[in-house]
Amino acid sequence: MQLDGKKIAILVAPRGTEEPEFVKPKEAVEAAGGTVTVVSLEGGTARTVNGDLDPGGEYQIDKTVGEVSADEFDGLVIPGGTVGADKLRADADIVSFVRAFFEQSKPVGAICHGPWTLVEADVLSDRKLTSYPSLQTDIRNAGGTWTDAEVVVDHGLVTSRNPNDLPAFCDKIVEEFAEGRHEAQSLSA
Repeated sequence: MQLDGKKIAILVAPRGTEEPEFVKPKEAVEAAGGTVTVVSLEGGTARTVNGDLDPGGEYQIDKTVGEVSADEFDGLVIPGGTVGADKLRADADIVSFVRAFFEQSKPVGAICHGPWTLVEADVLSDRKLTSYPSLQTDIRNAGGTWTDAEVVVDHGLVTSRNPNDLPAFCDKIVEEFAEGRHEAQSLSA
């Protein structure tokens, strides 16, 4: 399998992460042989959503952000969901965790509202990416170049717009995680 031996972290908010943007990438990584650790702000379970209002399922959280380090992982997935992404970007420990993946040149996938956390982590200078359209001003203000595309790959950073883009997003995150470190991903590059 492409990702045998690879350890991937996936973020989830205690409430408000978009269910398909959490479930589908997790399944894709696992189907490719990777091991996924679900990381959140607190332990227990996380309640996802479908759209902004429809409740999704509950999923077990494996570790809190205080129990992990980017050193332990080969890549990171940041799902969207307006409320969930807003909770994640507001947490200093989550933001530091995300930034560390860039400092270590490790691949990162972010979909929909997930790039809000990248804005907060200050890792978008001179990067090309996409997101849910309402984030484009935030991305530009953070020094990134926003484009309206199904999937954008920029030196190990994979981004997509919404759940409709999940097939392309999942294929690309598996590919980038398999490739491993991308020196151009580093903040010092």
